[in-house]
Amino acid sequence: MTKTITFNELRKIKDSLPNGTTHRIADELGISVETVRNYFGGHNYKDGNSCGIHIEPGPDGGLVVLDDTTILDRALQILEENKVSVAPEA
Repeated sequence: MTKTITFNELRKIKDSLPNGTTHRIADELGISVETVRNYFGGHNYKDGNSCGIHIEPGPDGGLVVLDDTTILDRALQILEENKVSVAPEA
């Protein structure tokens, strides 16, 4: 299932995650840490894979279309487990 959010929203979710979460998600999903980082806007395709995100320029860092929300869903679950709220930007 695809999802569209702004790049700034995606980065805010990533920045709200507890330390070590990218490693945890990578381990749980059997993918590299760099692939998880690339999902949240990184650009290391030497050690990580492309992960089905498409960024279009625009306000709030542009729009991001996620082809697969598995990594995002897991990140949001972890935030919920830790009772971390990600408020929308003003």
